[in-house]
Amino acid sequence: MINSLISILLFLLLSSGLIFADQNPSRPNLIIILADDMGYSDLSCYGSEISTPHLDSLAKNGARLTRFQNASMCVVTRASLLTGKWWPKALPTFQKSELLPEALKKEGYRTSLIGKWHLKDHPMDHGFDHFFGFLNGFTNHFKGSASYRLNRAPFTDFGPDFYSSDAFSDRAINFIEKSSEDPFFLYLSYQAPHNPLQAPRTDIMRHRGKYLKGWQATREARFARQKEMGIVQPDSILPAYPKNLPDWDSISPAQHDLEDLRMATYAAMVERMDKGIGKLITSLKKSKKLDNTFILFLSDNGTDSFSVVDKPMLAQGKLPGDRESNWQPGTGWAYASVTPWRLYKISQHAGGVTTGAIAHWPAGFEKKGAIIHEPLHVIDVLPTFLSASGRSPLLPGQSFLPLLKGAPFKRSSPFFFQYMDNRAIRTPEWTLASVDNAPWELFDAQNDPLETQNLAHKNTPIVQKLSQQWDNWWKNQSGKPYKPTPTKSSPHYISQGDQGTGEQYVPSPMPKKLKSHYPVPQ
Repeated sequence: MINSLISILLFLLLSSGLIFADQNPSRPNLIIILADDMGYSDLSCYGSEISTPHLDSLAKNGARLTRFQNASMCVVTRASLLTGKWWPKALPTFQKSELLPEALKKEGYRTSLIGKWHLKDHPMDHGFDHFFGFLNGFTNHFKGSASYRLNRAPFTDFGPDFYSSDAFSDRAINFIEKSSEDPFFLYLSYQAPHNPLQAPRTDIMRHRGKYLKGWQATREARFARQKEMGIVQPDSILPAYPKNLPDWDSISPAQHDLEDLRMATYAAMVERMDKGIGKLITSLKKSKKLDNTFILFLSDNGTDSFSVVDKPMLAQGKLPGDRESNWQPGTGWAYASVTPWRLYKISQHAGGVTTGAIAHWPAGFEKKGAIIHEPLHVIDVLPTFLSASGRSPLLPGQSFLPLLKGAPFKRSSPFFFQYMDNRAIRTPEWTLASVDNAPWELFDAQNDPLETQNLAHKNTPIVQKLSQQWDNWWKNQSGKPYKPTPTKSSPHYISQGDQGTGEQYVPSPMPKKLKSHYPVPQ
C-alpha cells in the first residue's frame, strides 16, 4: 500500500514538472555554426552561384534572417557572441564574464567547441566540456598548426588527407553521436573561407574558369537573384561602384586568370563547408535529434578585402589553393561576396557587419521558409539561446525567439559598432557610419537600407544627435573618450573606403611559369 502511494506521488510530481526539471524534453539541443570571413551572398539561398544545398535546406525549412549583424572582425564577434556584451566590454571583461557554455552547463547542457577559438585562455576554462580545434586566428587548412588541441592536449595527427572543414565536421558529428543524453550545445566554428585560400584540388577545378566573367557580373547576377528571392526589394539599386576597384574589363588576361583561381578556391571552400554541414544534418536526422535542435548559422564578419601577401606568395611560386600558400580574397571578390552591401571586413558599413543568417528548429518554429528582415545582432544570440533553455537573462541584447515564433518583437535600443578607425550607430530610422575615420555618412535606414545615398549634409542635427549617442556609448563601454586606431597602424590592413579614402586594388597577374598548375578547362 505504501509503495503504491509513493509511486502515485512520484508520478504526480514528475507529471507536474516539480522535480527533475533539468530533464525537460522540450529544451532543444543548441548549435551555432559560424563561418569565418564569409560574405553575405555566398550561399545559394542568399543569391550565390555557389552550390550550398544543405544550408539551403535549413533555410527552406527554417528562416533566413536577412539583417543579422555582427561586429566586423573575427575576435570581436566571437567575444560578443559568447558574452552577450558589446565588444568594448566583451574583451576586457572576458575572463570575468559568464560565457554562453558556462550558463548552459548550469541548465544541464553538455558543451563542445569544434574549430576556431581565437579568444583568451582555453575554451575548457570557460565552460566547454570538449574542444577540438585551434586557439589562434587562422592556420593552414591542410597541415594545421602548433595551436591545435584535442581537449587540452596538443594535437599533431595531421595526416595526408587532413583538411580543416572535414575534420571539424567529423568531430562535431562524433560529439553529437556520443551525446546520448540531451540536451547539448555545440559551437561549430569553421575556419572556412578565411585565408589561407586552400581547398582540395578537385574541388577547385570544378570552379576553374567560372569566374572569368568577373566580379561585376557576379555581383549583378547575385543581386538579381536576391530580388527574385525577396532578400531585397525589387526596386533596389546597388551602391555606387567602388572608386578603389578597377573595372574587370580594364585589367589584363593574366590578371583575370589569377583572379578566377582566387575565387574558384574560395567557392570550393564554401562548398566543402556546406558538404560537412550536410553530414551533420544527416547525423541529427538518424538520431532523431533534428526536430528539437535549434541551429543558428551565421558568419563572423564580411569578406576579407585585403591582398597584402600577394607579392610574397608569387615570389615563392605559390598560388591560391596550394598547400603552402596564404592568399586572401582581395577587394574584387569581396565586392561580389558582400552583395548587395557596401564595404567589407573591418568596416562598420553594412558589408562589413551584415551576415546572411539562417535559423532552424522544426519543433520550435511554426512557419517554414520565412524571410525575416528585422535587424538582429550577434549580442542577441546568448539571450536567445538561454531563453530557449529556459532562462531569461538581463543583457544588452534581446532574445529573438518571439520573432521566430511569429510573436511581437520590438528593438529597445540602437546597435553600436566600432573597430580601428571605423564606427557606426544604427537605429530603426537611421544609420550613421564612418570608414577610415572619414566624416560621418548618414543613411535613411527605412528607405535606403543598402546605404546608397549619404544624407549627412542635409541633416546636420540628426548627425549631431546620433554622433553624441555613439560618443556616450563609447565612453560608457570603454571608460575613455574615443580615439581612432588608424588601419595603417597594422601591417595586415589597408584603408578600404570605397568612395575616396581607400587604397587602390591592383589585381596580381598569373605568372606564365605557373599558369599550367591550375589550367582553365577548355
